[in-house]
Amino acid sequence: MDRSNRKNDNQSDTLPWFKDGLRFECQRCGRCCRGEPGVVWVNKRELEEISSCMGIKKDVFARNYLRSINGKLSLLEYGNGDCIMYDNGCKIYAVRPCQCRAFPFWKWNLETRSEWEKLKRTCPGIDKGKLHTLQDIRAGLELYESRFD
Repeated sequence: MDRSNRKNDNQSDTLPWFKDGLRFECQRCGRCCRGEPGVVWVNKRELEEISSCMGIKKDVFARNYLRSINGKLSLLEYGNGDCIMYDNGCKIYAVRPCQCRAFPFWKWNLETRSEWEKLKRTCPGIDKGKLHTLQDIRAGLELYESRFD
């Protein structure tokens, strides 16, 4: 039997440009937490973890630190775009939302090598530190995309 025509799932033409992995290590600079308006989604599990870490009840945390957007919860931000949890560093780093933990491995940052390189101009952790394998990156993307299921 000729197996040469059988498609191999590991062929390079089916793998993304970052198939050999990417290096990233958070430098705790806060650039991804400040300056641009946006949303940082918080699911129910994260709401529990964050409020517990802060030592306050969930409803108090929600009232003081969250806003509702189309039925989903997001951390508040100041008028200048800074996340309400940022104060010379992330106040909830150990229990930060999945969206923050997944950065910079977001779908749009990984679409092309040029997007990754563009991000490198603003994020000093890009191409530094630990090598995240393709498997690690895909698992993170899957977790991020399923956080509200």
